[in-house]
Order: sequence, then structure tokens, then C-alpha cells
Amino acid sequence: MLTSELPDKVRWLKEPEAAEEGDRERVEATVRAIIDAVRREGLEGVRRYSRELDGWDPAEFRVDRSTIDAAYREVGESGVAQIRTVHEHVRDFAQVQLKALQEVESTPHPGIRLGHRLIPIRSVGCYVPGGQYPLIASVHMQVTTARVAGVERIVICAPPRQGQGIWPATLVAMDVCGADEIYCLGGVQALAAMAFGAGDMRAVDMLTGPGNAFVAEAKRQLFGVVGIDLPAGPTEILIVADASADPEMVACDLLGQAEHGPTSPAHLITDSPALADAVGEAIQDQLESLPTRAIAAEAWRRRGAIAIAEGPEQMLEYSDRFAPEHLQIMTRDPAWFHQRARNYGSIFLGEESTVAYSDKAVGTNHTLPTGGAARYTGGLWVGKFIKVVSYQELTREGSNFIAPIAGAIATMEGMHAHAATCERRLQKYKES
Repeated sequence: MLTSELPDKVRWLKEPEAAEEGDRERVEATVRAIIDAVRREGLEGVRRYSRELDGWDPAEFRVDRSTIDAAYREVGESGVAQIRTVHEHVRDFAQVQLKALQEVESTPHPGIRLGHRLIPIRSVGCYVPGGQYPLIASVHMQVTTARVAGVERIVICAPPRQGQGIWPATLVAMDVCGADEIYCLGGVQALAAMAFGAGDMRAVDMLTGPGNAFVAEAKRQLFGVVGIDLPAGPTEILIVADASADPEMVACDLLGQAEHGPTSPAHLITDSPALADAVGEAIQDQLESLPTRAIAAEAWRRRGAIAIAEGPEQMLEYSDRFAPEHLQIMTRDPAWFHQRARNYGSIFLGEESTVAYSDKAVGTNHTLPTGGAARYTGGLWVGKFIKVVSYQELTREGSNFIAPIAGAIATMEGMHAHAATCERRLQKYKES
């Protein structure tokens, strides 16, 4: 969000840096080169970029059963139990969502039957980013949700960690959630391999998962070759807070998302100048002792923002213009914003509802739209893995009723072959 985009009666206390145009062009060109290489060269292209970018060149990218079993032993009983608990939470919420979907049928006129069916996507490729941290919860959000939806074949990729393969806890989560094929393969080359197929890996129908700017751009460029879930790039948070908020808690939650990476936006909008000042000071104090301060401090310097508004209406307008991935409400009346906010990936109501709960364990999905995409899409959920496809069946009575109408519209459009399909049936069935 640029200064020129600020709503009336809102001002910056700390303004974020704008992303440089050259950064975007560099990302696009890099991603295009990798995708083209994998499309042309298949497994050899995948292997070349895996060596170059990750220092990873195993005999097989697919993870075998003995490696998975070793990961269980390394994680230990307690860790495995916690991973299973998260799996249950995500599965249970996805099952609740699935129950909200239903097939429909109607008869708008005698002899006309219309409806839609729910058909799971046959194969899905899930990507679990590595980056600064070995992510575990991202596995649950994708694989568990796809499995509940009824996807037949689930492929999952994650990058190697320090030349040692997939992080053991991440690998255990992949197995617990029921992935059919697990590959230790990272970045754009992993997405391209799943989209086109490479070696023994067969192409999938859809790609899912969050990631850095390169991963998000790869999904954008591959859309059309395969389906994608949604744009999910560097994570974002916007906190809406008034004078009732605890500045230490606000600062803590902003840094909780800033530690994802140096390009992660973390914004505060408030109608309390005193709170704004206190949060700015608290962030600097907390950074001093934060183990991930090198990353979080860079993100706060580059993409952190504090804006001061006149009142709740201006805070709401700021929020809807930003369309953040995570919208956290820390005000006296969170319900006021919940009822009015329109553009966000997921909303967190009240101080007790921190983003980390959804990110890691509570059961809602953390694969969410970023970069303003919350203006037109929600996050990953069981419905993303299900195609809603319509059908129609007409008797001769139904055909005789609709043929003159459809034929007239086709004639007005100048589509005479369309009109002929209606007229032939009208002539054939007119005695019916």
C-alpha cells in the first residue's frame, strides 16, 4: 500500500518500503527459465536446477519407506502424537466444510432436469516450502484437506534441509496425512516437475501450497497447464487495534509474522496515537531478545508499517484496501469489524485469537491469499479440491418448450448452426 493509496484521515507513523519493479522482473525471468528447462528436458532439467539451487542430487528424488520410518524414530513418540493431533484438527474442520457442500437438482419446467455434481480433482501436487524454517503445518493444510475432499492421488514435494533430505518432522506429517508420493525436491523445479511430470513422477491436475515470491510466480506461470489453489506468496498480517489493545501483545503478533521472511508485510492500523507509539517502542524492545531477530528486523524495516486513522471507519477502509492474508482485530468490539470487513484471507477476533494458532494447529487452513488476492478469493479449503459440474437432461416435452427460445437467441446472435440444432429437434419432436 503506497502513501497515495491511503484513505482520507489516515497517516503513516511508519511507512513501508515499496517493492522495486526490478525485483518483480527478476523473479518472473528466473521462474520462466526454470519452467522452460523442465518442460524441455524433463528430469534432467529438474536435476540440474536441484543441484544448482539446493545442492541436492540424489539417485532418486522420491523418498523411500525406510527414510520415512527413520524420521518417525527421530521425531519420537511425543512429537508424532502432536503431529497426529494437528492432523485430526485439520481433518475434522475439513469434514465440517465438506458437509456444507451438496449436489443439487431442479425441474424448472416439465421435461427439463438440471443439476450439479461434486467431483473431486483426480490428482494434486502439494508444495511445502522450506526457506528459513522446516514447515510442518503446511502439510496438514494441503494433504489432509485434499484427502477429505476425495482426491485419489496426492503428490507432495519439499526441499532438502542442509543437504540431509526433508526435515524429519515434516516427513512424518506427510506420511501421517496420507500423501501417496513424497519427493525431496524444492522450489520452482518441484512445481514444474509436478505440472509436467518428470522421470517416474506423473503430472498432476492441480498445484497447491504457499511459498516465497518465486513459488508464487511459478504457480502463476503454470496456471493453465494445471489448476492452482490461489496466489499464496510471502505472508502478511494487518492488525486493527484501538486504545484498548495491549501494545506488547500487538508488537509480539506483528513480529510473529515478520519472522517468516524479509519481504513479509506486517501492518498496524489504529486510531490511538498513543498505542501506535507504544507498539513501535515495544517492537524494538522485543527484537533485542528475539532469536529470529535478523529476519524479523529486516522484514519490519522494509515492509513493516504503522498507520494512524481518525476512527473505525477509516481503519476498516484501510483494511479492505490492503486485503491482507491475516486480519487480526484487537479492539473493544471485534464483532463490529467482523460484520463489515470484506477483504481478507482469514480473520482473527480478539487478543486471544492469534494468527499462530491457525498457522500451526487449531484446524482452519493457513494457505491463504496474499498480495491483494483476498479481494477476489478465499483461502484453501475442501471445496478447492472439488469440481462443481452441471448437467442437464431433457425429455421431448422439455425440448419442445426450450427449442424456440434457444433458437431465437441463437438467431439474434447470428449463430445459425446453433439455431439449426434447435430447429431440427423442434421439427422432429413436434408430433410428440
